[in-house]
Amino acid sequence: MAPGAAVGMDVALIGASMTRFGQREEWILDLLAEAGRACLADAGVDGADVEHCFVANMASGEFEGQTGIMNALAQDLGLVPAYAQRVDQTSASGGGGMYAAWQSVASGASDMTLLVGGEKMTHRTTAESTDVIASITHPAEYKHGVTLPSFAGLTARAYLERFDAPRESLARVAVKNHANGASNPKAQFQKEVDLETVLDSPMVADPLRLYDFCPVTDGSAALLFCPADVAREYADEFVVIEGIAGATDTHVVHEREDPTVMGAVRDSGTAAFEMAGRDPDDVDVAELHDMFTILEFLQMEALGFADHGRAWEQVQAGRTERDGELPINTSGGLKSKGHPLGATGVAQAVEIYEQLLGEAGERQVDAETGLACNVGGFGNCVTTALLEVAG
Repeated sequence: MAPGAAVGMDVALIGASMTRFGQREEWILDLLAEAGRACLADAGVDGADVEHCFVANMASGEFEGQTGIMNALAQDLGLVPAYAQRVDQTSASGGGGMYAAWQSVASGASDMTLLVGGEKMTHRTTAESTDVIASITHPAEYKHGVTLPSFAGLTARAYLERFDAPRESLARVAVKNHANGASNPKAQFQKEVDLETVLDSPMVADPLRLYDFCPVTDGSAALLFCPADVAREYADEFVVIEGIAGATDTHVVHEREDPTVMGAVRDSGTAAFEMAGRDPDDVDVAELHDMFTILEFLQMEALGFADHGRAWEQVQAGRTERDGELPINTSGGLKSKGHPLGATGVAQAVEIYEQLLGEAGERQVDAETGLACNVGGFGNCVTTALLEVAG
């Protein structure tokens, strides 16, 4: 079966939730339970009706010394005896959880599947958190001190020089996403910034500065999956997953032919579009994995929203603003909303879900089809999903 090929029945989302992101006092199980309970309540579904539960989480053992979180959550939410499994796909764990939950329903194995993603990170020092996240890299790179920010800086420099893009274009991504996050009551940073602030912030990995990077974050998000015919028992209008696919790229980043091309984003996106019978022009709103500002450019191009080396022109022209032709990261993105590793891919889909159902408040745009792209490492693994309104 080709990647992204349909497995069986149509899969719907009938519930969604997200905790406040940021520095939280609660530990991982409390954060997961908060999102899980809110999601079940949003759908009007009892925990006893859940048959499968997936927990997206990268490093609860490394960050907290806490393992077995999927079993503990199943008990906390009253899901026993539901099957429970943890999904770790590094910073794409949320997307990996999306794929696993979709498969469990599409295959007919479950009629009600709960996905909860979360991470607790802020209690560790920046150096400790950076070290845990750096373990994503290949051992040969890790032992030489290579980190994801250094990859981002090298790639950004190559992109700006090769495509004659102004440094200001990257800063505009941060400005846009902070403006969106200012309208998101659950975002970690609810404040706008201007170009001067971004361009004058401390250097981290030349040419990228502090405001080109997402923060360290605590938080959780959840989604409830079921067959479309079951969804009609709970809601007149709901969201369906029209296309979903995952892909990987080389683990060693320097082995890629072109570091400005995100191959796994391209491949997962192509398969998801093919499965949905859609193309990039059909997308009304997108959530992209802007762990670094340069990644928003690279994903736009890999997904077909812009030609290679030309995404910066669309950002400069305002096309990706909330009132533009293709709003990107209306949630604030990882840059402003925050990036609790295991929760991010789930939270991206929560934003698309709310946009499609008209529940996004001040951030609301006109949308019937949305896309979420969750990236692990520096494009090492990716899941892309296309969501649409149904009823």
